[in-house]
Amino acid sequence: MPVSRFHVSVVLGLLCACGAASTHAAVKRSVIPIGRAQGRGDRSPLEGQQAIVQGVVTGQFIEGLGGFFLQDGGDGDAGTSDALFVIPARTLKTRLRAGDAVRVQGRVFEDAGDGKAGTLTTLQADRIDKVALPAPLPTVLTGPPERWEIFEGMRVVIDAPLSLNGSDTRYAETSASFGGRLWTPSEIAVPGSDRLREVETFNARRRLLLDDASNRRDPPAFSYLPAGVPRSGSSASGAQGIVDQRHGSYRLQLTAPLELKPATRPAAPKVAGKLRVAVFNMENLFNGDGRGGGFPNLRGARTPAQLKAQTDKLVATLKALNADVAALMELENDGYGPQSSLAQFVDALNADGGDWRFIDARQGPGSDEIRVGLVYRAGRVMPVGQPAVLEGGPFGARSRVPLAQAFRRGKGGPVFVVVANHFKSKGCSEATGADADQRDGQGCWNALRVDSARRLDAWLKTDPTGQRSDKTLVVGDYNAYAMEDPVRTLRERGWKDAFAVAKVAQPYSYLYGGMLGRLDHALLSPALARRLRGAAEWHSNADEPESEGYAGSDGAGPWRSSDHDPMLLGFDL
Repeated sequence: MPVSRFHVSVVLGLLCACGAASTHAAVKRSVIPIGRAQGRGDRSPLEGQQAIVQGVVTGQFIEGLGGFFLQDGGDGDAGTSDALFVIPARTLKTRLRAGDAVRVQGRVFEDAGDGKAGTLTTLQADRIDKVALPAPLPTVLTGPPERWEIFEGMRVVIDAPLSLNGSDTRYAETSASFGGRLWTPSEIAVPGSDRLREVETFNARRRLLLDDASNRRDPPAFSYLPAGVPRSGSSASGAQGIVDQRHGSYRLQLTAPLELKPATRPAAPKVAGKLRVAVFNMENLFNGDGRGGGFPNLRGARTPAQLKAQTDKLVATLKALNADVAALMELENDGYGPQSSLAQFVDALNADGGDWRFIDARQGPGSDEIRVGLVYRAGRVMPVGQPAVLEGGPFGARSRVPLAQAFRRGKGGPVFVVVANHFKSKGCSEATGADADQRDGQGCWNALRVDSARRLDAWLKTDPTGQRSDKTLVVGDYNAYAMEDPVRTLRERGWKDAFAVAKVAQPYSYLYGGMLGRLDHALLSPALARRLRGAAEWHSNADEPESEGYAGSDGAGPWRSSDHDPMLLGFDL
């Protein structure tokens, strides 16, 4: 039967009035299994009440988390956890370490932490006594349980490989999953559909955060990753630790280093076709005032040294892709003079004798801090006519202004058009009405992105470059996954997904929240789709840890030159 306040007061009275032997007997009679304090639900049935439990300390994290995990031999009920978290009162001087057996008296409460989803059943201890008890064996998991709640606070060993899906260096957390990597639901299912909810549920069941049993901010290293943070897509085996629920998610507070199988870095892709077009979000290429000053920038590099490292990585990326034309996103919108970010980037591309040029749209395009741009190899292709831009409506204040330019490969080759785009992001600042998050998986500003897609399609059908070419690439960062409304709108209006045409299995260009998907798309007119010979993404960025970027360790080569992966398309015109 539950321990009431009356029973606790009687016990405390006995503790005060009786000798040591009778005190021990009274306390022993009042000890309850931890499973009874946990209960079968998400919250303890004894919440707010006093309780006495005993068990073995499986993890002493007083310095890191402010308490320790206590586990007993079980209550015979598979539906209840046999462990909980204990926060000792500051007045208690008992020294503990993992493996100690103790009896604990205190108040049961549900710790909501920072107010995010879920609570951790916790005992606020006002008395701790050492006892003699056998250590409980860890629970072995060969797959994700139906409910993590029944293992809350318990020591487990995961006898199954875990995919590692990105690390947050701020708190030494790594997103992991059972049964392979996770996909953003709206990449593979229509927003708002039952199928989307199924994917969300499937992801939630398979996902588990790996943690270092500390709330320390920006630790110098991950205690459970002795070789450093690996690429996403790596796998881990032998994970062992304690199931915890805090900061809105279940996690495993690891008690031993992981056994890693690192993912290998892929070589730069090669595609068939005599014409190659690259598409690349460059993650805020800002160059200060263009003369070595003006740092920190509004975005991007904070110092001239960071700018050099960033530029070197971006140059290495584009050179390895060996493209004839490249559509670029997230360039600083600072004109086209010799001190502009675009002009200086092209200079860097040509430092060893290259023949890159940029399209000069005279101004902008647009008035946003960032813009799109087009660069090309003058020895391979030539621009035809003047560039065209689409301003007004959603373009300028939210979505970046599209830039279109016609090109020809060789003197007598057919004309083709490349259109660079960058739609409004999913951040919710100032979003209201239809642009607010509709809770269908598409985030904020979806209505504006759909409007952008419709206006873009209508504009392109007016032949804005005036070249009467039916061979058009509409490429860029749409800030929408493959099954979301903006991209489906364009496909429904006749534009062909290059990766579907090329039959590329499971393409992705972005990793967010431990889930893969495509924010970057290459859409083709039907005439150009028939001439597509290959499509590839180079996973040189999304899977790389942030520490490999220009602001981190500054590792050599193209790795983590951006947070988006570049794309490469091949055509025979």
